[in-house]
Amino acid sequence: MPDLPPGGPVHQATGPRQPLCRFCGAGLAHTFVDLGMSPLCQTQIGPDELDKGEVFYPLHVYVCNQCWLVQLQEYVTPEQIFSRDYPYFSSFSDSWVEHARTYVEHMVTDFGLTAASFVVELASNDGYLLQHVQRGGIPCLGIEPTASTAAAALARGIPTRQEFFGLALARRVAAEAGRADVVAGNNVLAHVPDLNDFVAGIAALLKPDGVGTFEFPHLLRLIEHNQFDTIYHEHFSYFSFLTVRAVFGRHGLQVFDVRELPTHGGSLRVYVQPTTSGRRPVEARVQELLATESAAGIDNLALYGRFQERVYATKRHLLAFLIEARSAGKRVAGYGAPGKGNTLLNYCGIGTDFLDFTVDRNPAKQGTWTPGTRIPILAPGAILEQKPDYVLILPWNLRAEIVEKMSPVRAWGGKFVIPIPTVEII
Repeated sequence: MPDLPPGGPVHQATGPRQPLCRFCGAGLAHTFVDLGMSPLCQTQIGPDELDKGEVFYPLHVYVCNQCWLVQLQEYVTPEQIFSRDYPYFSSFSDSWVEHARTYVEHMVTDFGLTAASFVVELASNDGYLLQHVQRGGIPCLGIEPTASTAAAALARGIPTRQEFFGLALARRVAAEAGRADVVAGNNVLAHVPDLNDFVAGIAALLKPDGVGTFEFPHLLRLIEHNQFDTIYHEHFSYFSFLTVRAVFGRHGLQVFDVRELPTHGGSLRVYVQPTTSGRRPVEARVQELLATESAAGIDNLALYGRFQERVYATKRHLLAFLIEARSAGKRVAGYGAPGKGNTLLNYCGIGTDFLDFTVDRNPAKQGTWTPGTRIPILAPGAILEQKPDYVLILPWNLRAEIVEKMSPVRAWGGKFVIPIPTVEII
């Protein structure tokens, strides 16, 4: 693996120059998938913006054939994406809040957290996880760059710093509040363009015998289950276990355990400790998962080269279903307005010609329109009022929760449609 050039982390090249890997600095020459042009997915269009234009950016994803990091270039900065009225609030998913609660119970039990411990969560959102830490009487701090979600956490009484995390902030927090027994980060690694600075900050913030835990969608599952809609501009990187282990290792953090999780279509939770700690043995699961990935070809360009054709096939199947349904006079509505849904809608060219409207539990999204495709976003009650024949579930990772909440749909013969990995009617 190439060494990092002098002067610190690698930044993306601009203009016609070959893009560089944000981790190892190698040139990027191999396409993983190209989803064309798309607007920023975690935005909504207000009534006063309907007659205005939008900016579209490339969704061209590369794979580095040196460290195997799958990545987008930094077409949009984190400040452009997150330093605004960010609409994603974790607490609107009941199953995700429950996931956080069981995680906290596990950490308290397995690592002996007490009132003398200190827990820091990176990308703490609206306090969905730290509320459980706080209820256990454990001191904690959230670090969250988005104003809207940080304000919601503060309103809950959860200490929160509205800043972007990196090495400089880690050193300030360590100096002011002390180093952390636990640093947690769920679905944040993908959101970081300056990956080396971010992970260096984790190493600086952890106590010498501290533990870091990080959850992220597993690249191998993304490939196997054709989850191309999880690609959007705020996800700069897509991680295999092979690569994420190398990222942490470069910054003095040893991965000593890993768990496979069902969340987000198949995620990993990795456990790290300072390499100098030696307090916790490396579990057998680490080598077992590395072997699984190797057998699948995670370090072979052939695995990545087949993905584009599978994406094309999924697009054709979904459009064929929608064309047939609408030609038969059926009404189709959506459920949810997540980032992944906006990638799917824009890539497949699905507008109000196919989808009458979509709904979302988040009041901040209701009364707006989806970016690019301009589909109205209503409150969930609109489905019960208008009784569509089909409900397309855009946050398919929450399918069980949504089908249960919207069970009255079956009363009028309505059916649910799952778009990923291929069209499924339930």
